[in-house]
Amino acid sequence: MKVVLFCGGMGMRLRDYSDTVPKPLVPIGQRPILWHLMKYYAHFGHRDFILCLGYRAEAIKDYFIHYDERLSNDFRLRRGGSEIELLGSDIADWTITFVDTGLESNIGQRLAAVRPHLEGEEMFLANYADGLSDLDLDAYVEWFRASGRVASLVSVVAPQTFHLVESGEDQFVSGMRHVSRSDVRVNGGYFAFRQEIFDAIRPGEELVEEPFQRLIERKELLAHSHDGFWLSMDTFKDKSRFEDLVR
Repeated sequence: MKVVLFCGGMGMRLRDYSDTVPKPLVPIGQRPILWHLMKYYAHFGHRDFILCLGYRAEAIKDYFIHYDERLSNDFRLRRGGSEIELLGSDIADWTITFVDTGLESNIGQRLAAVRPHLEGEEMFLANYADGLSDLDLDAYVEWFRASGRVASLVSVVAPQTFHLVESGEDQFVSGMRHVSRSDVRVNGGYFAFRQEIFDAIRPGEELVEEPFQRLIERKELLAHSHDGFWLSMDTFKDKSRFEDLVR
């Protein structure tokens, strides 16, 4: 099954990196978050990727053109380094299609732009390319396949450190609770689609706005609840949390 990854955003909340490095290339340990996400999909057998590029597209292309397998695989070195034998491989069986989908395009426009590369695919996966999870992808895909619906997303518990405040008209606080202990759930950015998703997108529309609203009205959009690990990289604080996981 093909995997569409939205890699074109500017990552404005990661300004320490986004001025020079696109968000998908922000490193977690030795590899960027994009690699970790692709490795996740490849683990479940989905190794045909379509990258929707925009901001700093050349940096993402250059990363894979000059990809060095030695950074994350064992290898045997001989003759002072002139001969290297890899003992493992990361991306040898990956197929990656690089598509320039526009510098300022929204997600709906980026998805529409790669439609020709999805011809013949009954179903495909998609992701914002800025978050990681321990979601059981096999179970998620089979659940969606059996549903017969057009689209699905993974809903997760809002991970922010904010507290929800309850108050009445008298402005006195009647209660407070951490958002993670509430019923608030957010879109985790792990999507599964059928080809009919393109019928719901009109020119210029943002995917989760008008197209998703049409699907909601037709009861064609599902939410798969996931309560396990999920973390997105939106701020420098999030990057630090990711780094703590690989130490």
